[in-house]
Amino acid sequence: MEIVLMIVSIILIAICLLQSSKAESASGIIQGGGSELFANRKERGGELIITRITYILGIIFFVLSFLLSSGIIGK
Repeated sequence: MEIVLMIVSIILIAICLLQSSKAESASGIIQGGGSELFANRKERGGELIITRITYILGIIFFVLSFLLSSGIIGK
């Protein structure tokens, strides 16, 4: 089961790196140009799929980690 957890964690890291950065305009706060920071941006297409996969993998990672640490699932 630890192998599954390692595979999920590696895929989760890769998917997080593929996501577009939502903090691109965060540097504008420091510089005073954060007019687009709170703009309502909807995710579409591939970006939406990657976000949903990230949520699913995060939940799987959390559940597997909890089950392994609590001893419910053996080695």
